[in-house]
Amino acid sequence: MSTPPKPAAPPEGDAAISAPKKGGMKKLLLILVPVLLLAGGGAGLWFSGILPKLLHGKKDAIAAAAAYLAKENGPPVYVDVPEIITNLNAGPRKTSFVKIKIRIELASADDQTAVNDAMPRIEDLFQTYLREMRPEELRGSIGTYRLREEFISRISIAASPVRVRDVLFTELFTQ
Repeated sequence: MSTPPKPAAPPEGDAAISAPKKGGMKKLLLILVPVLLLAGGGAGLWFSGILPKLLHGKKDAIAAAAAYLAKENGPPVYVDVPEIITNLNAGPRKTSFVKIKIRIELASADDQTAVNDAMPRIEDLFQTYLREMRPEELRGSIGTYRLREEFISRISIAASPVRVRDVLFTELFTQ
């Protein structure tokens, strides 16, 4: 009785490297065909003039909406807040002060009288907020941004139906 032949061992060395992988061409086609179809479709839309019309149509709509809002709301109205000088919460051994001059930007002239009427309350809210702040909280642009957002919130509370667009710092000094 003869022994059955042994199965061939997998090739080693250079033969193993040069052996082609099955399915490589199929994977390449599955990736390449959709990419080429999308590129061809986009080029066709561009050269036919459909894609530029869609893109420029959006810009025209945005510009028209901005013009409408500017016309509807009118020019902004500014109200100056009296200068505020107060101490900051710097700890028991250290004294630190802040000096702030701000201007409130309102959406319409009708809101100006409401803000002027509520000015004592606005000043009080600013003073009490600033007295609890630490000097480190005012450092950098993020500190100024947080202060701006907090002031907008407090103005909206003090003069309730008023729509505040922004708070502009004309002077911000800490010592």
